[in-house]
Amino acid sequence: MPVKDLGFRRAAPALAVFAAVRLLGLTVLGVWGAAAGSSPHTLLSARWDSLWYARIAAEGYGYEVVLPNGAVHSNLAFFPLLPWLERLVAAPTGLSHGSAGLVVSAVAGPAAAWGIFAVADLLHGRRAGVLAVAAWAALPVGIVLSMAYSEALFTALAAWAVYGALRARWLTAGLLAAGAGLTRPVGAAVVAAVWVAAVLALRRGERSWRMAAGVLLAPLGAAAYVLWVGARTGGGLLGYLDVQGGWGNGFDGGWAFARFIGARLASSAFLAGVGLIAGVALVLWLYALCVRQRQPAALLVYCGIVVALALCASGYFGSKPRLLLPAFPLMFPVAVALARWRTGRAAAALGAAAAASAVYGAFWLNGSGPP
Repeated sequence: MPVKDLGFRRAAPALAVFAAVRLLGLTVLGVWGAAAGSSPHTLLSARWDSLWYARIAAEGYGYEVVLPNGAVHSNLAFFPLLPWLERLVAAPTGLSHGSAGLVVSAVAGPAAAWGIFAVADLLHGRRAGVLAVAAWAALPVGIVLSMAYSEALFTALAAWAVYGALRARWLTAGLLAAGAGLTRPVGAAVVAAVWVAAVLALRRGERSWRMAAGVLLAPLGAAAYVLWVGARTGGGLLGYLDVQGGWGNGFDGGWAFARFIGARLASSAFLAGVGLIAGVALVLWLYALCVRQRQPAALLVYCGIVVALALCASGYFGSKPRLLLPAFPLMFPVAVALARWRTGRAAAALGAAAAASAVYGAFWLNGSGPP
């Protein structure tokens, strides 16, 4: 693949677009909060999963909630890198751990955008790279990238790890994959991408200690945490799955999600069921376009695993849209199509998408929000 300059100047338009879209989302959230009497800071840093991360940062692991039905929600379900970084930021600044999480996301978001640009630029050119970042930032649930959640951090690590694998920078790819594995369970997708890239490099005749080291480093983050949880719970290799089971999370091939959609179709929420089917069809269509684009195998494997884990896992179904945020390669066919448009037309389309995303994000956070 061609070598391209990844200096700030080349990536600056993509970073500027990302910042503008996110600033629009935060502005609309602030106006909405003023009208509704809600606190944007609380919505972004002290609700849902952000509370669990902040508690881990403050107190460590060991906290759990027993529900009336006997299910146990343990904070061991949450991977440790974000709480570690929250603690690291909070200690010298005096910020609360939730506010420190916002700082982490404020740094990780642009890093993710830069990584997405780097991959798209490598494959499709600078214009498509900028448009891919814009489309990703303007996704309906893009407000999560400004929350004390792990999506921005994970996507930054994943995008740069995949880029490293595509460029045969094996130590970088392995280290970043290990970091992704310490961030979210779907870090397995990043590990798989690095391994696939290494296998293909081997078939091309590449042999190096750096490649071997990268391959060995990639799974260490996820493996270390899963093994630690197993030892702590006494559940061995399956200990982490037991913890996730307490939250009702598992992998059933999409059966529970299909039943959920079926229940909507058979009720007064029929249109919601139709909308869910359309959303799933859109995701699968975009992935098919990624295949038709002949994206590198490592990228297809990464994206495919992210999509499969998001759509085929049981658990709370309202979280599926944000679980798809790391599947950034889905935006590449969109970006390539937009790159063929006149600049004004593409900017208008993405501007409308960003505005809709900002309004939806404010509505979402002031309502049910991302669990």
